[in-house]
Parts: sequence; structure tokens; C-alpha cells
Amino acid sequence: MDQSFEENRYTSACSSSAKSSWLPLIRQMFICSGVTSYFFIYGLFFGAPTVYVPQIRKEANSTDAINMETMSWLFSISSYGSLPWAIICPIIAERYGRKVPYMILWVNTMVSVSLFYFSKSVTELFISGFLQGMLQTIQIGVSIMVLTEYVSPKYRGIFITFKSATFYWGIWISNAIGTFFHWKNIGILVFSCCVYNFSILFWPESPYWLASKGRFEECAKCHRWLKGEDKDAEEELKMLILSSKENLKRKQERREGNQPNSIVRVYNTVKARRFYKPLIPSVLTICLYHFSGKLACTGYVIEIIKSITVSESTAYEGMLVLDGITVLGMYVGVSFTKFFKRRPLLFISAIIGVIFLFALSLYLYLISLKVISENKYLTLFLLMGFSVTISCGPMILSMCFSTELTPLKGRSIFISIFTLSTCTIMGSILKISPYIFKYFASHGAFLFYAIMSSIFIAILYKILPETKDKTIQEIEKYFCDNDNVVEEQELMNPTDARIK
Repeated sequence: MDQSFEENRYTSACSSSAKSSWLPLIRQMFICSGVTSYFFIYGLFFGAPTVYVPQIRKEANSTDAINMETMSWLFSISSYGSLPWAIICPIIAERYGRKVPYMILWVNTMVSVSLFYFSKSVTELFISGFLQGMLQTIQIGVSIMVLTEYVSPKYRGIFITFKSATFYWGIWISNAIGTFFHWKNIGILVFSCCVYNFSILFWPESPYWLASKGRFEECAKCHRWLKGEDKDAEEELKMLILSSKENLKRKQERREGNQPNSIVRVYNTVKARRFYKPLIPSVLTICLYHFSGKLACTGYVIEIIKSITVSESTAYEGMLVLDGITVLGMYVGVSFTKFFKRRPLLFISAIIGVIFLFALSLYLYLISLKVISENKYLTLFLLMGFSVTISCGPMILSMCFSTELTPLKGRSIFISIFTLSTCTIMGSILKISPYIFKYFASHGAFLFYAIMSSIFIAILYKILPETKDKTIQEIEKYFCDNDNVVEEQELMNPTDARIK
């Protein structure tokens, strides 16, 4: 791109007083609808074992048809199946663009749902669950790239939290279908969603990926198509092109000179402060979410409520009520992110959620000692309070923080490590949770989740920064060493660099 043309275009656009059009927002919504649809599909798949396990047991007239060990694997197999994809998908996204992994995912999802719908044995459900691992990897890893690169900072928080809420919409609808109909009807809805996801073919390529490949004219065209030409959008584009040119210049110098090999460069990237400092809070926010026990309780909700109330009908009613309350709480949290800072919203909601966990643990312990009698309405109230507060904060904001903290430099490596960590944590929690409830009883399990959540809240309070309304470059520079900041300021025009 000609430098004078580039500068004139920036100057004219930045000096323009025209308000940004609503069209860029519609276009960003179109991109996010494809991403969100896959979160909905994953929610449908995740919620399916909750209802098909009891249905299969009932059809076989035996709980041995799917024992506790098998059930725990059915819930966790997709998390472990995602581990190879956690390395492969970011590499594909880095080399071939952000659209290609989603095209591969479309084929993978069609195979998974076909096995799911036409399955005649638990083994086929295992295979389907293992293939769903790619879906989990994409929704954790590549969606981070898409939602930070395609969406403007002022809308980013809403879109990121909204897609997290959509995951639980999928769980709720999946559980509702399995409560009133045969569980295989869930597969029909997944097929319908896959038809819409064919729209991914009409996505533009990511401006950030185009800039990283030196295709600056295409980058500017896509960026303006997605985000408009107002002052903030043009400043973001200008910073993007300047930083990308400098990165390409450094790569060229490494190729021409006697620079360290790729293994040494990867090591240098990983040990850099701008890499590991955002990675630590990113993983810890995910730990806070999963160690709160909310996802595990969602998956095993029927078994948990049955163990407390000894009533199957109450278990199904409680499941649907809690799913609805969870979705409602998440949308309340989405609206809160528009008006409040992310950091205080996370901590306030998480602390209240932990209080409910301690109260629930104490209440169930007193019941076990026969000090008080069990009241199903009080039990549901405490579970609802826990669900609402955790869904308002950790459930939607954990991925929001992790998405916004992902740096531009070493992006694919960062996402691979983050996705591997997230999938391992999620799979392990889902795998061990039935045993925690079995050997520690319900009150011990909720006490365990309360203590673990408290530990992660204390650590995150010390290290988690605020990310609301900041560009990717601004967030990345927050974690830079002072020397690196000075170096980048000298490389860029001081009037253009917005370091703080």
C-alpha cells in the first residue's frame, strides 16, 4: 500500500465528523451469529447425556446399562477429545485464516451429529462425543481470534458474553427435549443449526490475519467493511497496520540474518512477560468458573437433586427451573457488562455465589445430621441463588477476560496453551465430580467448590486487570516490560502510539 495514499486516507477518515453507520454493527452481528450458533450446538451436545443416560437406563430397565464410570466418561470425553485439536486448530487458523477451521468444523459436526442420531450403542455415543472435541476447541480457541479481531471494542464484551449465554440456552433446550421427548430429537435441532452455519462461507477474512500476511489493502478493505470508517475504527486500523509492518520487518531480518531457530523463538515468546502474564489470569478465570462447580452441577443436576430430595419428578422439574434461571442470570450479566466494569462485576458476583455455596453446604450438612428436615423449596432457592450469581459473573466473564487478554504476538501459541489448559481442567472436573458427590456427599462437594472458588478469587483479585473498552493492542501493551514499551514507542510515531 502506498504510504502517502495510506496517510491521506487515515487523515481524511479521522477528520470526518460523520457518525458511524449501523451497517458495521449488522455485519459484526452476522459474523458473531455463526460463532454463537456453534456455542448453541455445543450446549445441545453437552446437555444430551443429562437426559439420554436416564432414558437409556429406563429402556434397559437397569442402571448398569450406563454405570457411574461410563456416565462420567460420556460427560468428559469431548474435553479430552479436544486436546489434539487444541494444537492443530490454532495452527490452521494462523496459516490459512480464521474461516478454514470453521469450515472443517462444519464437516466434523455433521459427522458427529449423524453418529449421535443414528447410534445404537453407547460406543457410538462415545465416538460422537470424542469427535465433538473439535467443537469445544473451536469455541474456546479460534472463537477468541474471531471475536477479538472481527468485533469493535465497544461491542466486544456484549458479543463475547452473549455467546457464552447461548451455550446454556443449548443445554436448557437439550434438557427440555429430553424431558418431554426422545433424546434423539436433539440431533434434529443440531442438523438445523448446521444448515445455517453454511453462512460461514460468506465471511470476510480477518483484518488482523490479512495484516499479519502483509496484505494491507485487503486488510483495510475488510476492516472498514466490518467496523466502519469513524475516527476510532481508523485509529485501530492505523495501529494494526503499523504494528504488523514492524512485525513483518523483524521476521524478514530474522530470515536474512543469523537469528535463533524456531524452537528458540518459541521459547523466547513463551518466557516473555507479555505472553505469560496475561496467560496466568486467563487460565485462573477459567479455573474460577469450573471450580465453582456450576458446569458440573449442570451436567449431573438430575443425579444431584435426586440424591437430595429422593424424588425423580422433583429432579426433572428442578433441572428445568435451574437451567432457566441460569440463562436468565447470564443475560442479566450480559446487560451489566454494558454499564459496569468487568473486574468488579466478576468479583462481586463470584463472592455472593461462594456465600450461597457455603450456605448450601451447611444446610445439607444439618440435614444429614437430622438437625433440620429437608425442604425442596429451600433447596431449590439456594441452588437458584448459586446459579444466578455464578452465571452473572464467572460463567460469562471468564471467557470474556480470557478472550480480551489474548495477545497479538504469539497468538496461536497462547491460544493452544490456553485451550489445552481449559479443556483439561473442564474434562477433569466433569470426570471427578460424580465421585466427589459420592464419597463426600452433597454437603462436602459444595464445601469443596466453595473453598476452591475462594482461593481463585483471592489470587485473581491481585493480578486481574480491567479490560473494558480497550483495544487488543492497548491490553497487550499493559503486560509489556518497560523496556519493550520504550522500544515500541521509538519504533512508532510517538503521536500515533497509545501505549497507556
